[in-house]
Amino acid sequence: MEESVTRKSPPLRHSIVPAEEKKLNDERKPLVSVIVPAFNSERHINQALDSVLAQSMPDLEVLVVDDASRDRTLALAQERAAADPRVQVLAQPANRGVAQARNLALARARGRYIAYLDADDQWAPRKLERQIAFMSARGLAACIASYETIEEDGAHRNYVHVPESIGYSEFLKNTLTCTLTILFDTERVDPGLLVMPDLRRGQDAATWLQVMKRGYRIYGLDECLAKYRKTAGSLSSDKVKAVKRTWNLYRNVEGISRSYAAYCLSWQLFHAALKRRKGK
Repeated sequence: MEESVTRKSPPLRHSIVPAEEKKLNDERKPLVSVIVPAFNSERHINQALDSVLAQSMPDLEVLVVDDASRDRTLALAQERAAADPRVQVLAQPANRGVAQARNLALARARGRYIAYLDADDQWAPRKLERQIAFMSARGLAACIASYETIEEDGAHRNYVHVPESIGYSEFLKNTLTCTLTILFDTERVDPGLLVMPDLRRGQDAATWLQVMKRGYRIYGLDECLAKYRKTAGSLSSDKVKAVKRTWNLYRNVEGISRSYAAYCLSWQLFHAALKRRKGK
């Protein structure tokens, strides 16, 4: 007599409803959070976002903060967010300045690494990949890279090469433009140190100084990994204002003496002239 065989039904697969799937996706933390403040940047923001979204290291989120633009910047950013889930758009109800825009994005950032890109600048495709590899191999907390300066129309202006490393006292004498390439590992640097003071100008340099005052050095990767656009009317385009901004940073933010501030400023101007001569 044949034995009867009871066939077991295959185990049920638990389907994930859309709401649960979204929750799971939200809980997956990206490796890098890219902070992009934007104000009246309709001419260049798509190029900036293209350069981020085309990174060879795609595990990232892009936090665009519109600072009450009067042009189509916000609409363009929202279009990118609709097309790519890695892009999130935040909007400030009034123009509060780039420091508050970056701080708003920092408060929402979930990535281990924090990177910054202004809405008129661009990255090379392997920017994040090269810097993360460089930092990981050496156990570094912060890194900057060399970059190309371009005119508003994209024409080449000069190259800026970064030093092997820089600390607090050196940065006072050579305040590098490095926001577009700087990268922090928040497993090594307290994210609280990246909260920018509410300054209309020089807030980024003040932030890097507050990191370095805690004993961190910022290490340089001498590879051209970004393009820094000189636009008319930008915060960094007027040389006289740049000197005043640096003096304010020395005296009113860092609180250094008038004589030491003058000494640092003389070195600052020397390094600026050297970059223009050597970088062409």
